[in-house]
Formats: sequence, C-alpha cells, structure tokens
Amino acid sequence: MPATTIEDRITRVDAKAKARGEAEYVSDMSFPDMLYSYMIRSSIPRGKIVSISMPELPDGYYFISAKDIPEGGKNELWMIQKDWRAFADGDVRYVGETIALLIGPDRRTLKFIKDRIKIKYEEAVPAVSIDDSINCVGGPIIGDNNVMCTLFCEKGKPMDDVFSQSDEIVEETIETGFQEHVHLETNGAIATEEDGKLVIYASAQCPFYIRKSVASLVNEPYENIIVRQTTTGGAFGGKENFPDVLAGPLLVAEKIIRKPIKMIFDREEDMLYSVKRHPSKIEFKTAIKDGKITGIKAIVRYNVGAYLSSSFVVLQRGVFHANGVYDFQNTYVKGDGMATNTFPSDAFRGFGAPQTIFALEVHLDHIAHRLGVDPLSLKEEYLLKKGSETITNGHIIEEVKLPEMIKNITNASDYWRKASEYTRGSGKGIGIALYNHGGAFTGNGEQVIIKAHARLVKKGDNVDIQVGSTEMGQGFQTTLRKIAASSLGISIDQITYNNPDTSKVVDSGPTAASRSTMIVGKLVERAAEEMKARWSEGDFSVEKEYEHPEGFPWDQATFRGDAYLGYGWGAIVVEVEVDKLTNEVKTVGIWSSHEIGKAIDELIVHGQINGGVIQSLGYAAMEKMENRKGYFKQSSMSDYVIPTSMDFPKQYYHIQDNPYPWGPSGAKGMGELVFNGASAAYVDAVERALDIKVTKIPIPPEDIEEALENV
Repeated sequence: MPATTIEDRITRVDAKAKARGEAEYVSDMSFPDMLYSYMIRSSIPRGKIVSISMPELPDGYYFISAKDIPEGGKNELWMIQKDWRAFADGDVRYVGETIALLIGPDRRTLKFIKDRIKIKYEEAVPAVSIDDSINCVGGPIIGDNNVMCTLFCEKGKPMDDVFSQSDEIVEETIETGFQEHVHLETNGAIATEEDGKLVIYASAQCPFYIRKSVASLVNEPYENIIVRQTTTGGAFGGKENFPDVLAGPLLVAEKIIRKPIKMIFDREEDMLYSVKRHPSKIEFKTAIKDGKITGIKAIVRYNVGAYLSSSFVVLQRGVFHANGVYDFQNTYVKGDGMATNTFPSDAFRGFGAPQTIFALEVHLDHIAHRLGVDPLSLKEEYLLKKGSETITNGHIIEEVKLPEMIKNITNASDYWRKASEYTRGSGKGIGIALYNHGGAFTGNGEQVIIKAHARLVKKGDNVDIQVGSTEMGQGFQTTLRKIAASSLGISIDQITYNNPDTSKVVDSGPTAASRSTMIVGKLVERAAEEMKARWSEGDFSVEKEYEHPEGFPWDQATFRGDAYLGYGWGAIVVEVEVDKLTNEVKTVGIWSSHEIGKAIDELIVHGQINGGVIQSLGYAAMEKMENRKGYFKQSSMSDYVIPTSMDFPKQYYHIQDNPYPWGPSGAKGMGELVFNGASAAYVDAVERALDIKVTKIPIPPEDIEEALENV
C-alpha cells in the first residue's frame, strides 16, 4: 500500500458507514433486559417544590430522585465548578431542571405514568433576561447582584483620560440572542454495568469530562467508571458538558436497579431542555479624536442561566476577543456572567468569541458610517501585526496575513466597485467582516489544567491511535489518521482510531476549543516520529505529553500575558439583495479567506468553511430562539428555522498558508474560526442595502421592519 501524505485527497474514513446507515449510534444500541427512562422536569422557572404526587408504579418501574443518591455521594455534577445539581431538590431554578427519572421496560407505559405525575410548586418571580438579572427581578438568584463570574482586561491609558481628551464619544449597545445547536442526532446515553464497573455509552464530545463530572455523585473512584463515546451525529459544543446531565442521574439509577437503562431525547426535548449559545449584551463607549479611534471601553454581559457550567471560560474567551483583529491603543473590557432562571447556557462553536467579535464589527461599521468612510477602510487602519500588544498585555507571536487575505476576497467579490455603486438604501448591499480565534485552551489551560497525552500502539505493520479526542462529524478520525500515517510513512489503511473508551485510551483533553488538530495532532505527530525511528523493534507503544513552548508567560490570577500562541484568522464578504416590500433578504454572494496555518485535509477544511459560515449566517438572519418568562417558545424545526442549501449561494473560499511552528505539519485549529465573522458581514450588507441600523440579532423580516420604522 502506498504511503499517505498530508497533500493527498482522501475519502473520509467514516463516510461510507454513515452514508449507508451502517454506523451505530446510541439510539441503535440495545442490551438484554434493557430499561427505558424519561426525565421528570420542572415546569416552572423558579420556585419551591411543595409536593410530588404520582400513580402507583407497576412492578419493574422506578422513580429515581435526589433521595436515591448513594451514601457518600453528593448531588453535584463537576463541570468548571460543582454547582449544577444532578437532581433538583427542594427548589427549581429553570424550566426543564431534572427532578427525577422515571424508568421501566415499556415506553408507552412510562409516558402514561409520566403524564399523571403532578408536582405542586410555590412559584417565585423569575429573572429571565440580562436586564432582569441586573435589576435582580424576583430577588437575587446568586449572591447579592447575580454576577456569577467576572473578569476584566485593560491596556494603555486610563479610559477616563482618553475620554476627556476626545472630540466625541460614541456609545452603543449591541445584543445577540440564544442559538440552538440543532445537531442532527439528539442527546442520548445508556448506563449499564460490566465486570463490576459502571459504564456509560454516550453521544458526547468529552468522555473524560463525563467521568470526572459524575464520580462524586455516585461516590466512585474514576477507575470504577467507564465512559464509551458512541458514534456522534453532531455536537457543535452542545455535547461538551451537557451529556453529564444525562449520565449522572442514569448512573444513580443504575446503582439501584442493576439493569441497562437507556435515555434518548426526542427533538422537542432536545430543543426545549438542552443548553444554548449564551445571549449577550455588550455596551460600547468609544473615544474618537481627529477622526481616529483612541480608545474603546466595553462592558460584556452574558446570560449564563441557572448554573455556571462552562460559562466562566466562555466569558473569558469573549472578553479576550473583544478587540477582534485590531490594535486599539487604549482599551478596557469587563465581562460579567449573569445568573438567570433560564436553561444554563454552555459551549457552542466559537465559545464566546462570536458574540464579542460580532458586536465589535457592527460597532465599527456604525462608526465608519458616522465618519463617512467605508467600514473596511476604517478597519484596515487598526489591524494587528506581529508583535502587537494584545488585550491581555501579551503579544501577537505570528505573522498576520490579513492584508493578503483581504486583497484576495475583495478582488474575488469586486468589493470596492460594489461598495461604491450600491448606495445606502438601494436594496443592494455588500458587507465585510474581519475576525480571529485563539487556538487551544486559553492561558495556562493546556500546560497546567489539561496536560494532554496521546499514545500510539504498534502491532505488526499496523498502528492504533489511543486518545480521548472524539469524532463528532468534523472529520477528526480522518485528520488524525492522516497525520499519523504521513509521519510514519505508511498507508492510512494501516492506522486505526476508534471511538474512545476511557478505560483503554489516555486523556488527551476535551474535543473543544479548536485544539484537537493543533494540540492532539501534534502529540500524535511526535509519537509517530519516534515510532518511525524505532519501527524495527517489533510491537511497542509510544506515549507523549503536551509540552508548552517556553518564553510565553501567562498569569492565571490576573489574566495577563499570552492567552493564545496561535490564532486562526478570517475575512469574509457577503452580498445581499433585499425585497423592500417584503423585507426578504437574498444572499447572492459569499467570499471568505481563512488562515489556519496549514490545511491537513483541504476537503474537510472546505466542508468546515461551508458549514461554519452558513451556521453563522443563520445566527444573524433567521435562528430566533425566544425565552419568554423562562420558557423557550420554539420547540421544533418548524418554528426554529435554520438554513438549508436553498437559502445561500455557493461559496468562494480561499485558504491562506502560514505554517504554525507548534502544530502538526504547521496546522492550527479552524472548527470555530469559520463561525466568527459571517453574521457581522451579513448585517453590514443588510444595513447598507436598506440604510438601517441593526443593534440586535437575529434579524428575520419582522425585525428588519422594526429597524426600518426606527430610521
């Protein structure tokens, strides 16, 4: 078999099984004597549980709640903190909080019983929005001011001095809403026992996260809990921490019932009772002197929901990306995660960066319009360069190729001609956005918190990759095999890499944060290089641990230093035509350029670009997820609209080479980067086409009508 190289175009290793329907998902799995389960959830956003009444349970049916947590176990799921309860006990804090599990052998009987369980509450007034949280509507949810987490960054002069010396100050608030993940496979898990060990099969991104999260709940050491990732039909961050919420209660039930127990959400459950992207409210105060931006102050607030989950880390990334791709000499950014009585928000592609990058790009568009210049002309004055100081007082370490990328897409789209000819309000508009995304975990996350490992095992002429990183539709099983095969000088057909089992693989860290290729891929490359040098030794294994490059300091206590060693960079142009009678927007052109170091597999990268850009356009254009008084209004694919292949045109894409010294074959992360800019470019184009000002997304036709009324 010929050796596989990085340059080879290959078929995805999981493509045929998925296309043929041969891949086994958790919903396909069955075990002897398997039982089924449904969550009994809170039906109010805030209040005390007064009583629970239920019909008599037939033999073989169970009601499992907090009282069934094993002796020594704690009613907690360990995510970033241990504040998320496995079972609501005494009170409820959001609609959909798990109160109990109903378990039995027949799903129809379970539904019959479930509909007859009555929970009586003493209701309290919920705080639902960021403004509700700020104003402590209904009384504080946490502490005395509902701020669940907070941080700030600043550089340059004190902002009061900057504002006092300015010619004018532009103040503006920009908001973003909830966004649903809409992974094609809904959430699901199975709990069972094998050889005296508790075993979870889960559609999940981070099997080692699940193990850590549930161990104290069931009072078991890590080695007594095995998590096996099943083939996962999409995640986008929605299966990073949320599988813990299924796994924890299931394991409590498993310890009592001692039979396999399966839980699969239907689509309505998945939309109403799962995590979402954090809504945001970002207040800008920008100083301008002699037509130049001299400083920006931003207050960034995210709607966290009732529990912290990963929100502090999401907020960090949002704050650290609040200056986008720009070097403003004086900045102050403060971030607050606000507690509310909504379903907890969690990871979603971009992980906090899309909100602040969107807000900054739109804010700069508005300033450009105010100054009478093209938005791109304004933005190009402030681009980061190698050596520029970052918002965290670190520095840009790499060459920034944005000028070349901008030139590529402005030429391809004919941006400058169209921007000149399409007058504001003409019904035609062209918009542009620039963006970045820090690769891997922020700050000391990789070297201190995660400490990733990767292991290769050689058996004859074949090699098995043993890492905890997961395939969730992004193509990582193909990418990692390709890295190993290329480094070893063998065929990809000689490489195996299966869905991880925590009892058989090493912990390589979560499949998140645009870290899989640049961190885990590099570990595999290092291991493969050693293995190649020792190939003649017979059967053996090689294990590598992450080593952080020296000379790039970070202070976790103050959030100062080099938050990221490498960034992905992006630039995108979007062109629209708007029907001024119906306010329907037709996107007629999309041109993007992305710098991800080196593309390991261009076909996979192309797919990520297409998908991420369209997902970002949906975020801006149509994906409206409303929460009214604590209840999500949209519950199905008929009332929560996502883009289809008919909604947007074929995309032009350009990949800018700029090899990263610490990535495999020079690669960086890119799964999240491709989401971060299209929403702002779309809004820019629509604003120009209709001569309106947009300060909140999404903007379906009814919201465009409202904006027109406010002109």
